[in-house]
Amino acid sequence: MTARNRKIGSIKTELLTKSREAMLTAVQIFNNPNIQFKSESFIVLSNIAWTYLLHAYYRTKKLEYRYFEQHGSRKRFDKTKKGAYKYWELERCLNDRNCPVDNVAKSNLKFLIGLRHEIEHQMTMKIDDYLSARFQACCLNYNKYIKELFESKLGIDKHLSFSLQFSSIEEEHANQLKEFTDLPKNIASYINGFDKDIPEDEYNDMRYSYRVLYVPKSANHKGQADKVIEFLPANSPEAEKLNKEYILIKEKEKPKYLPSKVVEIMKDKGFGKFKMHQHTELWKSKNAKDKNKGFGVLVAKTWYWYQNWVNEVEKYCINNGDKYRL
Repeated sequence: MTARNRKIGSIKTELLTKSREAMLTAVQIFNNPNIQFKSESFIVLSNIAWTYLLHAYYRTKKLEYRYFEQHGSRKRFDKTKKGAYKYWELERCLNDRNCPVDNVAKSNLKFLIGLRHEIEHQMTMKIDDYLSARFQACCLNYNKYIKELFESKLGIDKHLSFSLQFSSIEEEHANQLKEFTDLPKNIASYINGFDKDIPEDEYNDMRYSYRVLYVPKSANHKGQADKVIEFLPANSPEAEKLNKEYILIKEKEKPKYLPSKVVEIMKDKGFGKFKMHQHTELWKSKNAKDKNKGFGVLVAKTWYWYQNWVNEVEKYCINNGDKYRL
């Protein structure tokens, strides 16, 4: 092994060690009943954990993850005032074409990155319950990738257990979790806006938000009640029955609009010349009904548009100046 390869291996090991410590600390803080600054701490520390994880991956693949400018055949690296290299932040790592993270897990991380930008300038209260599903998905995604990209023994699942609760989820509490009405306006606006702009299949994917239904269970025989939580495959008959009979928390449904409603919204915004014909021409030109684009959904042979398509149409009208204004 060359000295260069030994150095790469040594730095990779250090990055992974710090990455795992950051994620374990994030979870431990969130599960600590004596700490109130939970979500904020989790977001910052998990961001660091993922950043170091991807730095270790890029280093292993001998890919450059420092900022630089190309001058002919030479690279001029960006540095801080004190002379240190400027390494990629997490969002830059995720946007690179060599990033190994799947799109749904990326959406989860980009949600947390954007949320960090919102909360770092303002103290927040009572956001733990609203965001725990996103945090859980972040942890599971991290555990998956550190084992897949490096070694199974680096997984953090063996170090963690479910935290014990002193209260059950009552129906009243469940109803409070449905909306973000008592969050600061900037946080509520960010969450709702981000959720509306991602495709429906990503929004419902457990890699984006890990949602679990808890149902109190009485054991029929001795030894059956040893586990507090029991997991069932989502497509199993038992899970199907739970989904039909014991739904406690209904998922937030994305608003859906008929084409006529989209045109009406544009009219209310001052674009009265934008008619149904123009709307049809626009979605056809953008192939907007391609399900992979996430602009809408087919329900009972009727196509409905999501809010992100309404935003796209408004942007189109604005960019075309006075063409559609009355």
